[in-house]
Amino acid sequence: MEIFDYDNILLLPRKCRVDSRSECDPSIVFGGRRFNLPAVPANMKTVLDETIAETLAASGHFYVMHRFDLDSVDFARRMRDKGLFVSISSGVKPHDHETIDRLAADGVGADYITIDIAHGHAESVRKTIEHIKTRLPQAFVIAGNVATPEAVIDLENWGADATKVGVGPGKVCITKLKTGFGTGGWQLSALKWCARVATKPIIADGGIRHHGDIAKSVRFGATMVMIGSLFAGHEESPGQTVEVDGKLYKEYYGSASDFNKGEYKHVEGKRILEPIKGRLADTLREMREDLQSSISYAGGRTLADLKKVNYVILGGENAGEHLFM
Repeated sequence: MEIFDYDNILLLPRKCRVDSRSECDPSIVFGGRRFNLPAVPANMKTVLDETIAETLAASGHFYVMHRFDLDSVDFARRMRDKGLFVSISSGVKPHDHETIDRLAADGVGADYITIDIAHGHAESVRKTIEHIKTRLPQAFVIAGNVATPEAVIDLENWGADATKVGVGPGKVCITKLKTGFGTGGWQLSALKWCARVATKPIIADGGIRHHGDIAKSVRFGATMVMIGSLFAGHEESPGQTVEVDGKLYKEYYGSASDFNKGEYKHVEGKRILEPIKGRLADTLREMREDLQSSISYAGGRTLADLKKVNYVILGGENAGEHLFM
């Protein structure tokens, strides 16, 4: 297989079939609902909070609420009271199973549940999927994170409705440095590799640095793309605001960092400062417009048309020599 990442790939244009890029539709159906974009903010404490989750849900965007310092049942109930869909995160520990039991017993339920651990190809994930499917059979279960086709096959067989691909490629992830494992530096290849065997949706998680990387992710098999750093650092982002040399920044740290854990134990994440980049609504609008442009370059009208384009691999010994279908 070819080994590459987002910076090594350029998609090749096809004849444009629209008079205006605004005719292109970047929406996607995921878990029975249609969302405006195939992009979702990472379920991290410095990326979204309840207010942002409400805003996203009410405006037709997918969200996954994080599970840190949060009563997921109370959150789910408040979202239900507002007439909004419920999308929460879950770990794999006994107290996480108890949360699922409470959601079922209270009748609140959940529309989407993301089992979110660093190494998702695990027996604990199988047991948690089984627990969710027993207690909340209508919930759409996203499981991860994984990095191999074998893991995707297992998670699908265990009952996951979608799998999340990406181990340590994020901007605040140091998994490859701390463990020697992961998809950091070849996340796009890992996505392509996993998508070949998937029969259910895949969420590409991590490594996105530019809006064009979303189009590349869709080209290589992603239904949805989870993004941390591009969604962090907004005026309304929950991270602490820090001033350095007269410029304002928001803190952004990984879920496996000591800043999130509250202790330095099994740390695989770090903290950085993201320059404040304005309002989230403006980023969502720009992201939509850029994806519309991507679709027009693909010679299409819908997101699925991105899957039809050819691409070139840049850099390395074979630079400029190969064209791929």
